[in-house]
Amino acid sequence: MADEKYGNAHNYVTVEIYDQIYHLSGQNQAHIRELAARVDGKMRAVAAHGRTVDSLRVAVMAALNLADELTQTTAGGVHPGQDRAANLSVLLDEVLEEELKTGS
Repeated sequence: MADEKYGNAHNYVTVEIYDQIYHLSGQNQAHIRELAARVDGKMRAVAAHGRTVDSLRVAVMAALNLADELTQTTAGGVHPGQDRAANLSVLLDEVLEEELKTGS
């Protein structure tokens, strides 16, 4: 992760996600860094299990994985999106498995 670049006056924080630098703004810079680290970790995990070099595909698969985690950890029981997220998770697993087989 890169350090702050623009200072506190604009509440900017510079982060690195999947080898790309982003300048983000927000009130809680520590939280932004934590989120960026989580996204970076998820993208690297997806990339490690697949053979795709397309960062957009890696990002979409990581986003699906994070969305699935979010719906599973949301308090209050079953949510309308939970079944959808489970279906997306199955699709994600199928895509990753196919990529491993084809090497794409």
